[in-house]
Amino acid sequence: MREKLILIILLLILGFITPGQGHAQTYELGAFVGGANYIGDVGDTQFIAPAGPTFGGIAKWNRSNRHAFRLTYLVGQIIADDLDSKDTRRLQRGYSFENTLSEVSLGVEYTFWEFDLHEGAPAFAPYMYTGFTYTWYDALRKTGTLFEPVGRETTYAIPMVLGLKKTLGTKYLIGVEVGARYSFTDAIDGSANVGNSAVNNVPFGDTSNNDWYVFTGVTITYAFGRKPCYCNF
Repeated sequence: MREKLILIILLLILGFITPGQGHAQTYELGAFVGGANYIGDVGDTQFIAPAGPTFGGIAKWNRSNRHAFRLTYLVGQIIADDLDSKDTRRLQRGYSFENTLSEVSLGVEYTFWEFDLHEGAPAFAPYMYTGFTYTWYDALRKTGTLFEPVGRETTYAIPMVLGLKKTLGTKYLIGVEVGARYSFTDAIDGSANVGNSAVNNVPFGDTSNNDWYVFTGVTITYAFGRKPCYCNF
């Protein structure tokens, strides 16, 4: 039900920025495809180690040639196994789990130097993104060394994204980005007693640190609307 509601909200927002209404600014619509990993109390602790697929949609409202308001909806699968770790204690313990994360994120994308899609010449620029993220995930119950989903839980997260984007003509852009999310929960891996995951679970790991998850991938967007005028902003 929550996924359907998010999809409806995105469609309503995009309905207000159709090409016929882009008279003052440039908009972008596109897709994100990549992989996901998490950093927590189970499995490997590498910062970038995509193990499960991630996909979703992205919308931008370019308010200047240096910054844009950005909305994304992403779904990613996390796969973690202690046998992939270099930590002797985790190798001996042998826990493993899978979890599906969905998020809606709204914030600001900042480009490090001026980036004008309408100049006609090829352009590229590094960028960063941050904002506010709402995340929902499977609540996990521990059974032996495995974990099973027993419902859904929600949390908030802070995204910290770095990327590089490049124009493809005057209508398309391609980007590569790595985005870490600091979540406000320690239960993505079932290591903390939160909501449905509290059933028969004994907390383990470092209870003082919350879970992180990382989405790494490629974005392809289509730009439309009249050539923007940034002089009044």
